[in-house]
Formats: sequence, C-alpha cells, structure tokens
Amino acid sequence: MRADGSSSPGPMIAIVYESLFGNTRLVAEAIAEGIREQHMEVSVLPVANAPTPPVCDVLVVGAPTHAHTLSTAASRAEAERWARDPAKHLALESGSLTAGVREWVERSPSARLGFVAFDTRVDMPRIFTGAASTAIARRLKRHGMREVVTSESFLVDKDSRLLPKEHDRALRWGREIAATAGALAGPSMRVRG
Repeated sequence: MRADGSSSPGPMIAIVYESLFGNTRLVAEAIAEGIREQHMEVSVLPVANAPTPPVCDVLVVGAPTHAHTLSTAASRAEAERWARDPAKHLALESGSLTAGVREWVERSPSARLGFVAFDTRVDMPRIFTGAASTAIARRLKRHGMREVVTSESFLVDKDSRLLPKEHDRALRWGREIAATAGALAGPSMRVRG
C-alpha cells in the first residue's frame, strides 16, 4: 500500500516541468513514455498544476535554461515578447507565464527515493549556455533530497526547436530512470513486466 492509499506494482515517478515554447514538455512526455515502457506508473504535470509535495517515490523536474539558470518573471516576460514576434514562429504553452520551477522548488517538494533533474538549452557548449538542471539539483539538495540519476540537458536549435534526435534520447533516459527507480525501490516494489 502506498502512502496515498493506492496500490501500485512499482515505484511512482512524477515528472514536473516548466515549458515556454513546448520543448521541455516534449522532453517530459518522451521521458514518461520511456518510463511507461518499463511498466512503471508516471504522472506528467506542468509546474502550474503541480502539487507540493507531489505523491511519488522519484521526482523528475525539468525546465528551460534562461541566462545560464532557471527562468525568472523577467525572462518569462521576454519569452512572451518573442512569441509575439511573427518572424520567430513561436507559440507559448498554456500557463507558461505563471510561476516557474524556480518558485515551485522553493515550496519544498519531496520524494521518498530522490530526484532527477533535466533541462532544455541551446545546442552550444554548456560553458556558454549554462544549464537549468544544475540550479534544480542544487535547490532540491538544499531541501534534503538526493539525486538518483545524473542530470541531463536536451538541446534545441537557435530557433528554439527541439533537435530531431533529442526525443529518442529522452525516451532512453526515461528507461534509465525507471531502471534506477526499480533498483532503489527494492524487490518489494519491483515491477513485473
């Protein structure tokens, strides 16, 4: 029996993401697909709808990289200006201008086994772009959580479009997260395929 009263054959994984132009959402959905392939329960929630704390064993948190780190109210407003420029061909995700992962993480999320962080960023060397996943991991560790899979960045082009091979990479990473969650949960919660 789980803490929330439900029963599940394996660890529950929750993915909470912030997405402005849809790329981080696409990555979150691909990660969830990889997790489901391993017969594990996963929920995918935009940060605007995510409870704190989510009911889960492993928390996966993702966000776009803005100015080397997590978005702010000012950088989200800048994204809104970009979306209004018809030459950029960008559309904002529903609810994307509300509070982001930066604000949500400050509400002390938790998970029984630990967390995983990911981000989307421009396809350039990380030294030039930074990575929101670094900021996510640092903040979650401050709340006493442990990182159970190394953070990952998924790349977009200069026009803010997810690169073609990133979906498959996110799918594979989802499988890795599921395998790690199963191993950490132990035999009593391992999923039977």
